[in-house]
Amino acid sequence: MSGETRDVRLKRLKMRSMRRGIKEMDLILMRFSEARLADLSADKLDLYENLLEENDHDLYQWVSGQIPAPQGFSGLIDEIAQHVDAR
Repeated sequence: MSGETRDVRLKRLKMRSMRRGIKEMDLILMRFSEARLADLSADKLDLYENLLEENDHDLYQWVSGQIPAPQGFSGLIDEIAQHVDAR
């Protein structure tokens, strides 16, 4: 969003991470966003924001390894999955 500070963007993305459609993705993305969003580059935040537009059921299948993530999201999905596995 134009004119949005990084701090405001991070807060907005954290909120979007917590308010998903299914509880599993709420928990996974909330924990990832709290632990990692502040460390992501602007380009990676753009990618994360695009990821949040995806369907929760697809996201869950990608993160859980049930089906492969699309090429553009595969690296970020791997980071999210590793964060979940590390817990």
